[in-house]
This record gives sequence, C-alpha cells and structure tokens, in this order.
Amino acid sequence: MAATERVWCLCELLRFFNSLFLPGLIVCGTLCLCLVIILWRIRVLLQRKKNSASVGKNGKNKMVIAFFHPYCNAGGGGERVLWCALRALQKKYPTAVYVVYTGDVNVSSQQIQEGAFRRFNIRLIHPVKFVFLRKRYLVEDSLYPHFTLLGQSLGSIFLGWEALMQCVPDIYIDSMGYAFTLPLFKYLGSCRVGSYVHYPTISTDMLSVVKNQNVGFNNAAFITKNPFLSKVKLIYYYLFASIYGLVGSCSDVVMVNSSWTLNHILSLWKVGHCTNIVYPPCDVQTFLDIPLHEKKMTPRHLLVSVAQFRPEKNHALQIRAFAKLLNKKETESLPSLKLVLIGGCRNQDDELRVNQLRKLSEDLGVQEDVEFKINIPFDELKNYLSEATIGLHTMWNEHFGIGVVECMAAGTIILAHNSGGPKLDIVVPHGGEVTGFLAESEDGYAETMAHILSMSAEKRLQIRNSARASVSRFSDQEFEVTFLSSVEKLFK
Repeated sequence: MAATERVWCLCELLRFFNSLFLPGLIVCGTLCLCLVIILWRIRVLLQRKKNSASVGKNGKNKMVIAFFHPYCNAGGGGERVLWCALRALQKKYPTAVYVVYTGDVNVSSQQIQEGAFRRFNIRLIHPVKFVFLRKRYLVEDSLYPHFTLLGQSLGSIFLGWEALMQCVPDIYIDSMGYAFTLPLFKYLGSCRVGSYVHYPTISTDMLSVVKNQNVGFNNAAFITKNPFLSKVKLIYYYLFASIYGLVGSCSDVVMVNSSWTLNHILSLWKVGHCTNIVYPPCDVQTFLDIPLHEKKMTPRHLLVSVAQFRPEKNHALQIRAFAKLLNKKETESLPSLKLVLIGGCRNQDDELRVNQLRKLSEDLGVQEDVEFKINIPFDELKNYLSEATIGLHTMWNEHFGIGVVECMAAGTIILAHNSGGPKLDIVVPHGGEVTGFLAESEDGYAETMAHILSMSAEKRLQIRNSARASVSRFSDQEFEVTFLSSVEKLFK
C-alpha cells in the first residue's frame, strides 16, 4: 500500500512539473527576447553616440582608436608596448583620434605622457586623449582574496562598461589582457577589436600546478593539502578557461608577445588564423650605445634585476640566492658584491611587498649588500645596467621578459629563469654562441652566479658580445613593422 502511494505521489509530481514546462518555456523565451531588445537598443544608442563624437571640426568623420590600459602610468614592459604602439599608429594614421582608457585618476594627462618619456624615452608625435576611469578598484586583485581570476574578470566588464559609456571608438585594442571587455566593445559598441596578450589570464601550466597539487603564488598551501579543495579548484579553473577562450575568440586581431604565450593562446582561444607573434619593443639601441670596455669601472661586481615588484616576479628568490652566493667560499677572493633590485610600484600592495623584501634581506643578514631602486628615471636605469656584471631574472614562465633583453643589450650577462619567453625566445644561442644562462632553484642561481663571476674577463666579453648581437630582433623598429602589419586588418 505504501509503495503504491509513493508511485502515485511521484506521478502527481511529474504531472505538476509537466504542467509548468510550457509556461516556464514562455517566460524564459519572453525574458530572452526582452534581453535581446534591450541589448539591441543599447547598441543603437552607442552607435549614435559614436557617430556624433567622431565628427571633426571640418564636418568629416575622424577615426577613433582606443587602447584599454587601466595602469598606463606604471613603468613596466606592458606600458612600453602601449606607448610604442601609439607612436607607430600616429606615424601611419596621423589624422586619427587616439584615446587611452586609464584608471590613473591621481595624475594629469601631461604627467602621464611626461612619465612615459622619463621612464621609456618615448615622446608621442601628437597628444592623446585620456579617459579616466573611476572603477579601477574592481580589477585590483586585493579585492578578491578568493576566486581572484573570476572576480577580476567580472570587474573588468564593469570597468569596460564605464569606458564604453564615456567614449565609443571605431577600433578598440585591449593592451593589458582584459579579454572579458572584448565582446562588450565588439557586440555592443560595434567596434573592431584587437588584443595584445602579454600573459594569458589562465594557462595550461596553471592547471598543471593545481592538478599536481603544487604550492605556488596562485595556489595556496591549504588547497594543495586538501584533495577535495584541489578538485574543486581544478573544476573552477577548467570552467574559467572555457569562458576565457570564448571571450578571447571575439578578437578580430590577436597579437602575442612570445612563443610561450602563442602556444597557450592558440590552445585556449583557437584563433590561429588571426594570431601573430609581435615581440614587445625594447629600447635596445639606447643600451647598445653603452661601450662594453667601459664596464667594470668600479672595484665591485653589481648584480642587477629589472622587474616590477609583483608577486610573480619572485624577487625573494633573487635575495635568497644572493645570500647563498655570499656564503660560498669561491666568492671570498672576488671584489665586493652588491644586488640592486630596480622596478616599479603600482600601488600599496607593491610597496608592502618591497618592505617585505627589505625584511627578508635583514633576516638573511645581507641588507648592507642589497639596494632597492623604485620608479627610477630611465637615465638612472641605464647607468646601473652599464655598470652591472650580471642581470637577474627569476619569474617562472615569464611571458616574454623586456628586462632580460635590456640587460643583454646593455652588456650584462643574463641569468634568467629556465622557462617561458626567456627560455624559448631570448636566452638562446646566437650563431652557435652562448648568450646567457638559465636556472631554476636557489642553489642553481647561486652556483651559476659564482660560475659567471669566476670566468675570465675575456670569456665574459665574448658572451656579452654574442648577447648584444642577438637582441636586434627585439628593437623598437622591428616592433613597429610587425605591429602595424598585424593591426592592418582592423583598418580595412
């Protein structure tokens, strides 16, 4: 009897859900239709706004080219790409209007452009219009202690919406890796969209770290120790990677900065027909002007690192390896050694990181031999590199490594991480000759530094000459040619 009642209840429940199916379908269809109408209406309004804003003083329409770069006043390699790209486009399309979406609301337009000249020795042919965004905090990683990738990506959509509401361009280029803004500008703003990808938001390497339960700066120890949390995070990463690939595929033109980035973007976005490698511009000529025979004018060896003070740059590895180097017996007969960490600080988090690195130097007893140079002018950077014996780089899977190229062009012997762009594109043999060295662990870095310092001056000079000869493919001029060739499709 009880079994019969259960069957009857189940049948009644199925009838009830069946009776809701058609009304539910109608409601869902109506909501979808309303959403389509609203989005179409927004698109029409934005199109009108674009048409009215692009009319010049002579009554003719002017092309508006916009770059999405919320941290354009920072001093990293990504910002150098931005300014060189703007300069290249201004040379070829001088009548266009150029816009930069930025969140640097505490500085003026003139200060931003002066900063670009001071840090990168770049001055634009024509001034650009800056659209200042108030919601940049939505893409700050500190706002999302958990689900950081998803939080920043969703935040970039709102930041992109703020940008689109202020200026609707004809051509939109995301030059900082916010792929989730691409469908917004393409389908609502009716823009032709392009991307310059420095580093994929998620990569197969990140998936491997979580899958193998390895500790990393983006994979906390408490997750690696819990198999269930690791499985949940892996599912989250796979879902995010699928969405990331979907939004990235909206791009009409994709430029990547290295072979490593190319492999990951092709795997995730699957847009090989419109993807090209465009090596980032490095001011190699300025550093090539440094005469090699003038190096080592001081009785000490300088070891220099050039990188923004971000967690993934792993400055702590440099300090620990340097401390181990000082403890090696082989260095006792060498002149004094000094490690100089040069980089930009974008915000308070970066400044806090520098303080933590200072504390690490004190804990290891090397504070007297470690110097920090933050947001220094270009000429000062050049002076340090001209005196340095070794250039250090420690980021795992660095997408490219402009600092690595600058060190090589300046005549330092580079010691970079054995992964990513440095391994695949930069620190590679040239004409069969060694151009630098690669390492991974503290011991590996310490041993290789000791090896370089123990070399004869003639052997070091041979490596420096080979390294210099290899970096011409990363020049500003080469970047302009490949960048303009890649974006040409956006102007047709």
